[in-house]
Amino acid sequence: GVGEVYRAGQFFTYFAGEALRNLGASADSVRAGVDVLIEREPLGVVAIISPWNFPVATASWKIAPALAFGNAVVWKPASVTPASAWALTEIISRQAIPKGLFNLTMGSGSTIGRELAAKADIQGLSFTGSGAVGSGIAALAAARFVKLQLEMGSKNPFVIMDDADLDRAVDLAVNGAFGGTGQKCTASSRLIVQRPIHDAFVEKLLAKTRALKVGHALEAGVQMGPVVSAEQLSANLDYVTLGISEGAELATGGEALDLAHRGHYMAPAVFLNGRSRMRINQEEMFAPITCVIPADDFDEAIFLANDTPYGLTAGIATRSLARATKFRHASRSGCVMVNLATAGTDYHVPFGGVRASSYGPREQGRSAVEFYTQVKTSYIHAGAAE
Repeated sequence: GVGEVYRAGQFFTYFAGEALRNLGASADSVRAGVDVLIEREPLGVVAIISPWNFPVATASWKIAPALAFGNAVVWKPASVTPASAWALTEIISRQAIPKGLFNLTMGSGSTIGRELAAKADIQGLSFTGSGAVGSGIAALAAARFVKLQLEMGSKNPFVIMDDADLDRAVDLAVNGAFGGTGQKCTASSRLIVQRPIHDAFVEKLLAKTRALKVGHALEAGVQMGPVVSAEQLSANLDYVTLGISEGAELATGGEALDLAHRGHYMAPAVFLNGRSRMRINQEEMFAPITCVIPADDFDEAIFLANDTPYGLTAGIATRSLARATKFRHASRSGCVMVNLATAGTDYHVPFGGVRASSYGPREQGRSAVEFYTQVKTSYIHAGAAE
């Protein structure tokens, strides 16, 4: 919505400044009379493949640094969000940049995306999407030694310790799980709760989840909008059925909603008595579905938090500095949130994950220069002075 477009503007503003801060360095050579210069140069042509869940902001955090550091761009947005892509491209077309420096190409990932990875004359490819698609793109692009930056799946844990501020922890869990209809790579799809406060947390969690107002995203008071498509809604409902078959208890939600405004709506779902190895706790659902997993103690909570192939964000609610510090160090994730929701990052600092969540240099902030440029080292011998 409005917030996402505003964030996109922040990316362009930030990287406009970075264009002037792309400074080189010098070094003394080990050889007499030789100077060494270290400079960063553009890759050349960069392909950008962006997702539908934040169609303007995610694209902008790739496009802005690509252009700021001197690259030409070929952008393929998600096929289900063409209008916002056209609008952003129209804005960029009004700027004083050389013809052909920025290019929009529409189409499906299986055709256009594959062509970009396999055949296009590009030097770098930045992709955000599913792990399966990212793996396929990597295989095609790596065969041609194209530089890669991949942001893929996630299965983010939010850990609630027995010393946490319970009301705040519930607010953070609901925001992380159901904000953006759960269609965030940073969503809290696993709520790991220490047993002494488990029942009290669940009672408050269910009450707050049931009170969420689902409806048209632009209507006053609505807290959760529709799912992106009929196909996504069907997949979400299949995960609800799967969770039940795996033995998790569906405590609330999980059904499709027939509302006055046309759209793909579902009630936010909470599963209880989850086990870590259930598929609903291992696979990225991209849905307003979360599962509570009990933990006996802090060490088990850390183990459970790390017990997936992914590692994008992880959060903990605790009043203990010692626990927060240990969790930060032990978490196998790229971003750690302490007493904050797993969803919600700043635009001027690095973003990315580890393991199956990410591959290649980090996005955002000063880290973006690592992907969108390459280093050149020059050695200069000035000769003897006259």
